[in-house]
Amino acid sequence: MRNEYVTQRVRDIPPSGIRAFFELTENNRDTISLGIGEPDFVTPEHVRAACIRALHEGRTKYTPNAGLYELREEIASYLHNGFGLRYEPANEVLVTVGTSEAVDLALRTFVEAGDEVLIHTPCYIAYSPIAHLHGAQVVEVKTTAEERFKLTARALAESLTPRSKVLVVNFPNNPTGAVMTEEDWLPVAELAVRYDLIVVSDEVYAELSYGARHVSIASLPGMKERTIVINGFSKAFAMTGWRVGYACGSRELIGGMLKIHQYTAMCAPVLGQIAAIESLRNGLEAKETMKDAFDGRRRMFVKGLREIGLPCHEPQGAFYAFPSIAHTGLSSEHFARLLLKEAGVGAVPGHVFGTGGEGHIRCSYAVSAQLLAEALERMKRFVCVPERT
Repeated sequence: MRNEYVTQRVRDIPPSGIRAFFELTENNRDTISLGIGEPDFVTPEHVRAACIRALHEGRTKYTPNAGLYELREEIASYLHNGFGLRYEPANEVLVTVGTSEAVDLALRTFVEAGDEVLIHTPCYIAYSPIAHLHGAQVVEVKTTAEERFKLTARALAESLTPRSKVLVVNFPNNPTGAVMTEEDWLPVAELAVRYDLIVVSDEVYAELSYGARHVSIASLPGMKERTIVINGFSKAFAMTGWRVGYACGSRELIGGMLKIHQYTAMCAPVLGQIAAIESLRNGLEAKETMKDAFDGRRRMFVKGLREIGLPCHEPQGAFYAFPSIAHTGLSSEHFARLLLKEAGVGAVPGHVFGTGGEGHIRCSYAVSAQLLAEALERMKRFVCVPERT
């Protein structure tokens, strides 16, 4: 088939920079991969057992388009108890095929050709391509290590134009581990209200906040009616392969997303939904155990990076470190490729995460402490080679 059959918008999208480095490492047993954001924990046994029972009971059919009502009830209760957010299960909660579908649905629902979508960077790599696919103009709002990679009202205000329509935010942040406090959010929320922005808030790492409870921008005055809160079970509940996420918002906004979901995904996988119900009802203790493990690895790994000469701001959420490699004089791409080739450590070059990512690499600490310790030893030998400094 000829390439010209593929639309120009698709041809313009670069391949995933994360997946590119993952594919370079997956066939090499000697490589320590810190590239993929996936917990090394297996989904807890009681969750798997609940799905085995469901299979024996023959629960293999479609669910309602918006998801099993009992799951939507559990999600609404969980968000209320954990983060002070209130949503009606009947019409303000939509269960999706992972958080990725939720992001796609939100941008497809709210963006028309020529609209501007503001995305703070460095940030997860999928937002910009999805916005581009739907005809939007992407405007990157730069965050910096000096400001702990937080989104500031000043940077946002400098990027606003009459065509600004949607603001995509992701905190705790992938790749930087940055978090936003209520004090940080307030001036950003004021701008969103003043400029009538729709906010798409990807909070998939909300449960992985270290030292303080996660604050959602939707909890601030005037924000619920203009915000889509996106979350899921992949990261904190070790359920990446089950593909269950959710979106919450006002009846009108969620209703628009549901229309598209009905025609494209139909519903999220039924066994994934059953697993999600079990996780919310009986899996919170296991979630906290995994979080404690991530926290210990976080402190050990960031300390180790600094000791070997890779400056790293303190990540307060998610499970990523984003050390600076700027002092080596190498680009992020070159550094990551040499690190993989010569030291057998896979990391993602920072430039794939947008403006402000160059000069950094992303390392996931969602692997065992033993592997992290070995990765640090290899990285130490690598960065100590004279010509790299």
